[in-house]
Amino acid sequence: MRVIKCLLLISMFVGAIILSGCGEDKTPELLNNFAICLTENGAEMYGLYNCGHCNNQKEMFGNSFDKINYIECSVDQKRCSEKNIMGVPIWFFADGSSLSGVQSFVSLAQKTGCSLP
Repeated sequence: MRVIKCLLLISMFVGAIILSGCGEDKTPELLNNFAICLTENGAEMYGLYNCGHCNNQKEMFGNSFDKINYIECSVDQKRCSEKNIMGVPIWFFADGSSLSGVQSFVSLAQKTGCSLP
């Protein structure tokens, strides 16, 4: 009887894992919407292609990063110079404020009013 209960529990556990894999993953769509919202609300990320922290920030967005208003300082040196950027990554917002370093989705949402993915 004990073996049957164990097998039943294991079967239920395995079944739950299998079922959790079913259905559509909404993460890419949610990240796209979040990235679009950030851009629409005036958020801009400044960085450099060879900056590890910048690349970490980009990876957080995955393929949705192409929806972010990103300024590459090695390409647009004048714009970065006008912003007096001393370190990257740095985010600038519509209200004139900025946040340095890799930012969580929570901090970006708080600054822009965008819904979290």
